This record gives sequence, structure tokens and C-alpha cells, in this order.
Amino acid sequence: MGEVALRGVRMSYPARPTRQVLNGLDLVVKAGSVVALVGQSGGGKSSVISLIQHLYDQSHGSVTIDGNDVWELRSEWLARTVACVSQEPTLYARSVAKNIMFGLEGTEFEPSLEEIKDACVFANAHQFILGLPEGYDTDVGERGVQLSGGQKQRIAIARALVRKPRILLLDEATSALDAESEALVQQSIDSMMKNHNMTIIVIAHRLSTIRNADVICVVQDGVIVEKGVHEELISKGNIYFQLVSRQISSSDEITI
Repeated sequence: MGEVALRGVRMSYPARPTRQVLNGLDLVVKAGSVVALVGQSGGGKSSVISLIQHLYDQSHGSVTIDGNDVWELRSEWLARTVACVSQEPTLYARSVAKNIMFGLEGTEFEPSLEEIKDACVFANAHQFILGLPEGYDTDVGERGVQLSGGQKQRIAIARALVRKPRILLLDEATSALDAESEALVQQSIDSMMKNHNMTIIVIAHRLSTIRNADVICVVQDGVIVEKGVHEELISKGNIYFQLVSRQISSSDEITI
């Protein structure tokens, strides 16, 4: 369970209806696989993520999860099944534990403290939380002001994992962090990609993350123009190769 399919998708945002951001995009992500979306900014990568969450509607084509159109799925089910970690996570003036269980509190899916801790261990967050004044009961402040960017991002990853989603979306989850924080968050992302039991769709800017994907899709002008594994795409010497060649650095990082 967890197959995602976009077929013939065209989309424009309500604020700019004349500018089409997806132009007949086709993408099938097999259940349990890891797919990386790469390409220049504005090519349509984040629009794919938004459609899977049903934050917007496409004008043409279909977006399905396990063969079911996302617009037919109950929002509560979709929120439990699809978890997303974006560039800037939203935290609230409540405890660490309550931020992680946010949206599940008081429901039959509310996690136990042990389940929260397990998610935090996986997200590389457990140790720093233990070092907070009141551990998991520490109030993080409005928008998580008491925490660093890397700490907030790892709590966001734990919040996603505690839901035990079928589908995990990572939308530039490390791009707003300093180098040290990025490395810590990247460790948790790498762990998820290697030891996962869910479908993962990742928009990333680190070559190490992209290399770990089962399939890399290059998105340009609202369509997928190349797809394959890292070595295969490099050997072709086309768009992906050019992206990597332009952006690679001595620290083995790219921004694509």
C-alpha cells in the first residue's frame, strides 16, 4: 500500500491562473520506493507535493493513492496516510511531546510517550530533547522559538514518523539550515531512506540523498524530462548531468 500516481496532470495556482506550473506531468511512484524530484526552482517539484496532499486541485489529469483519486479521500485519512516535512516546520507554544502528537491528540490514533520517543530516536531528536529543561514536557514557545532550526526540523520529522504514514513527503527539508544542523537532519533522512517501510518522495539538494533514491526524476517546465538512477543519468550526460556538474562542490553537495 502507498502507490502514488499522477497521470497527465496540468495545474495552475488560483492566484496566477494563466501560468501553468504542471504541463501534463506523468509520475508513478511504486509503494515502498524512494523517488527524488530534482530540477531548477520553479519547475513544478513542490506543486507535485501539494497535489498529493490535496492542497490544490489539478485542472486536468488524475492524482491517485492506491488507485483512489485524492479528492475522493477523507481529509482525516489523507492527513494520517500522507505526512510532509517542509523547509520551515510549524511548531506551537506547547510541549515537545504535544507538538509531535499534534493532530492526533484525543483521537484513537494518539501515540503513547514510548511511541513518541521511538519516533524521536529515529529522527535523531531524542538526545537533544533529553537535554532540555523538562525533556519532552518542555514548552518550545510560539513557532518553536526556544529551539534551533535543526532541532525544530528533527521534531517535525518525528511528528511525521509517529503517524506511521504510508507516504512521506520531504520538501527541501534541510535547505534552510546551517551546515551543522543540516548534517544532523540529513542523518535522520538517510536513516529513513535506508530503513523505511513507506513510500518516500523527496525534493532534496544533497547529492548523497539523491543517490540513495530508487528513481530520480528531473522536473523541468512542469513535466518529467529524465528519470533513472544516479549513475544512469550521469552517464547520459544530459540535464541531470549538467545540474550536478554545475552545482557539485568539494563537500559533495548540490543544489538542484
